[in-house]
Amino acid sequence: MDLRVAAYAVIIDDSDHVLLAHWVEGRRAAWTLPGGGLEPGEDPETAARREVREETGFRVQLDGLLGIDSHVIPASRRVQPGHTEALHALRILYRARITGGRLRNEVDGSTDRADWFPVSAIPQLPHVKLVDVGLRMAGVLSPD
Repeated sequence: MDLRVAAYAVIIDDSDHVLLAHWVEGRRAAWTLPGGGLEPGEDPETAARREVREETGFRVQLDGLLGIDSHVIPASRRVQPGHTEALHALRILYRARITGGRLRNEVDGSTDRADWFPVSAIPQLPHVKLVDVGLRMAGVLSPD
């Protein structure tokens, strides 16, 4: 089984809008939390801040660990073809707030744009399950 450790940020402004990145690397494009995989030897907090900056243009301060989500993806459901092993995705989620920068789109990455959405609009938005997981951990969405 393959293992991927990644760090993500849940960023909600004072108007109850959540910052999301539009992921284009998978089988279908969808909105996700800004974040991504750790580089070898990289600290998860450093990875979360780096990924937010790369995908959205914003600098952030992490305000605490929300939780860790563990998800196993069967080989047949992996986003990139040719994998014969399942993937264990270990996702570390942090609460974060903007400290600088400005909204911009990532170029030549796994996302192609970033934007703010009202939390109330999330159910109708094409998004990955990680968004719901993060918003539940942040206490914004009620548990299933």
